[in-house]
Amino acid sequence: MAKAAILEEVGGLTIGEVEIADPGPREVLIDTKACGLCHSDLHFIDGAYPHPLPAIPGHEAAGVVRAVGSEVRSVKPGDHVVSCLSAFCGNCEFCVTGRLALCLGVNTRRGKGDPMRITRNGGEPVNQMLNLSAFSEQMLIHENACVAIDKDMPLDRAAVIGCAVTTGAGTIFNAANVTPGETVLVVGCGGVGLAAINAAKIAGAGKVIAADPLPEKRELAKVLGATHTVDAMAEDAAKQIIDLSGGGVHYGIEAVGRQASADLTVASLRRGGTAIILGMMPLDCKVGLGAMDLLSGKKLQGAIMGETQFPVDLPRLVDFYMRGLLDLDTIIAERIPLEDINKGFDKMREGHSARSVVVFD
Repeated sequence: MAKAAILEEVGGLTIGEVEIADPGPREVLIDTKACGLCHSDLHFIDGAYPHPLPAIPGHEAAGVVRAVGSEVRSVKPGDHVVSCLSAFCGNCEFCVTGRLALCLGVNTRRGKGDPMRITRNGGEPVNQMLNLSAFSEQMLIHENACVAIDKDMPLDRAAVIGCAVTTGAGTIFNAANVTPGETVLVVGCGGVGLAAINAAKIAGAGKVIAADPLPEKRELAKVLGATHTVDAMAEDAAKQIIDLSGGGVHYGIEAVGRQASADLTVASLRRGGTAIILGMMPLDCKVGLGAMDLLSGKKLQGAIMGETQFPVDLPRLVDFYMRGLLDLDTIIAERIPLEDINKGFDKMREGHSARSVVVFD
């Protein structure tokens, strides 16, 4: 039996016990040690995005391998691992062309005739969310949904690499491929945005402009490497950014998931600039480029999981932390027990702090 935070109905999580199946041939059983609270989880908890219930959210996790299936070769019991929500199959068009984050991972799930990975009350199914369900003392996942890391890496900090840092930093290094000297705007200074700011500094961006409505978030952005900050709610926010960057930014990163922040990102681009939308926007939202934007060579794209190649890039991010380049300590605002998870999401709704991380005993 494992203790878990279960989404029974929209609005909040309930602490309960679940049963985890034995690993299949390519599955890994992990003792979860830490899991970050991500705004993506909140979208499901609050019902903005649908999901079959009951389910266990949580996808930004690190832990220790307890057992592996008969065909698993990438990890072994005792390994420290970080999980990844975009489990990849290794065989599809996206995988063989190096775009692992776009893989739908169909072959990484249990088949319809197979027993569920997670059950309760002697067999009642509990849905696994995003291939992981990490708000649980144990995870049972496909081997391609985790990667082994240096055992000297603190697991609470390793957890936030699994989503926030992979997405934010990966966008800078992979989707944007920032060249030293280029200007970067990051709209939204939560976990993903702060990671993007830190990565832009590492990449050698000439100016890193952070836009957020909250002064405390803008101060955090300066600690992570922002050279300038702007109140995202100011009427002339786009003009301020264009003036600061000498005609607009090369890359604008939207890390909130709101229409206004996406529009600000697009409005702040220079000729030939690129807007990259990371936030999970309301399903009826649309972001666009006008005729003059298109005639100016501007570009608009999404970048799921920062277009990261997880098995290669994640150990590199761990190495960046170990070498003192990547600042994960500032991103983590608090560490909480599983029992306080609803309080953690209440803080997220208020929007005043960075990452909360559930730490398991």
